[in-house]
Amino acid sequence: MLLEISDLSIEFTSEDTTIRAVEKVSLSLDRGQVLGLVGESGCGKSVTSMSIPRLLPSPPASIPQGKIIFDGEDLLAMPIAKLRKIRGNKIGVIFQDPMTALSPLHHIGKQLQEIIHLHRNVSRKESRKTALEWLEKVGIPDASSKIDAYPYELSGGMQQRVVIAMALILEPDLIIADEPTTALDVTIQAQVLRLMRDLHRKESALLLITHDMGVISQMATHIAVMYAGQIVETAEAGKFFDSPQHPYSQALLRALPSANTRGQPLESIPGYVPSAGNFPTGCRFHNRCASVMPQCSLKEPQLKAVAPGHCARCLLFDKA
Repeated sequence: MLLEISDLSIEFTSEDTTIRAVEKVSLSLDRGQVLGLVGESGCGKSVTSMSIPRLLPSPPASIPQGKIIFDGEDLLAMPIAKLRKIRGNKIGVIFQDPMTALSPLHHIGKQLQEIIHLHRNVSRKESRKTALEWLEKVGIPDASSKIDAYPYELSGGMQQRVVIAMALILEPDLIIADEPTTALDVTIQAQVLRLMRDLHRKESALLLITHDMGVISQMATHIAVMYAGQIVETAEAGKFFDSPQHPYSQALLRALPSANTRGQPLESIPGYVPSAGNFPTGCRFHNRCASVMPQCSLKEPQLKAVAPGHCARCLLFDKA
């Protein structure tokens, strides 16, 4: 297994309080797989994903428990100097906002070259050639002239393509894509998704973080659903879309447009995701759940197998 996250908890500390935003998350991902980590905004998806290359600012973030094993090594126990050799080289990150991922003061070609020089001993001429090749791979038109452009001279879609090139240029083993199409219009979004599918290799793994179930249905081989800092369901993509088990997963899919719902209003989930530090007792989804039972507000469910290769966190499956 390329990536194994075990019992990961993440806290944020301010002057007078400590809030646990992620609670005992366990996930695994192997080469050739695309794991879709889904859920509404505020569920803890980005915090979890950014903890893998240890990009969370510390303080205020801290990890009181858990392990993140990447290619046989615990990233949480790794010296920062060694971790820097892995970031960008073996783990690439596609950030959701290209304007914060790209330096406005440097040409895009220079930014791509700097990534190469951090991890490879090559000449400037060679790194520029590689940067140009990747700009062409990600579909930048007239790449030979755009390589010396500043980010502001490119459209949002083109900037996002540059961010993808930055993440993939060294052909990392693990690609983390955090809401990579959120800021794009529908046409550019489709282009970026096709591009990611084309460039994702069988030798690499892709962790795709999004709240968009439509994107997940196109991309993922495996699904993990997150709600209020916890994993509430995991399954292979086919099993998940054929038979979602957790009420939250079912509600997410009912809100997804389909041929059967054309012309009809989409269903919505009442209420909102509770903020970290204000999670309800018992099941964290119970006050929004259509299948709520009296014990749901009192007893916290555990993630357990409900079918081969399919796990859910719900008292509907609690036989105790």
